[in-house]
Amino acid sequence: MTLIKRENFFPTWTNLFDDFLGKEMVEWPNRRSNFANYSVPSVNVKENENNFEVEMAAPGLQKADFKIDLNRNLLTISSEKKEETEVKESNSYTRKEFSYQSFSRSFTLPEIVDSEAISAKYDNGILTVTIPKKEIALRNNVKQIEIQ
Repeated sequence: MTLIKRENFFPTWTNLFDDFLGKEMVEWPNRRSNFANYSVPSVNVKENENNFEVEMAAPGLQKADFKIDLNRNLLTISSEKKEETEVKESNSYTRKEFSYQSFSRSFTLPEIVDSEAISAKYDNGILTVTIPKKEIALRNNVKQIEIQ
């Protein structure tokens, strides 16, 4: 049962419009696109003895939509996608829709990485950034210290 506030036995205009339009009408534009409700893609970070690997799930994007920057030890992965469609149904009626999506993720890299050898590939909606470790970090630097 829905309760409606009444004054002088008539519903108030505010409630009438709220009940008629509701949040669904206000939020409708955000539901039109699959991309609209996600703000930052999910990321997996893996480490093995040779490198770090960052996997980012970003379906629907193209390789050209990504930008990867390295500023000292800060790796930033970002994307920008703009779409614009126009539908003309008659000479007097036109509908034009556009959308803009972007995100940015940054990662602080440890000093043991070889920043000159970082590589990236995009395949089937997954961006993979491989960050190799420096050769010196890969060596087993166990040293026996003699006690005197």
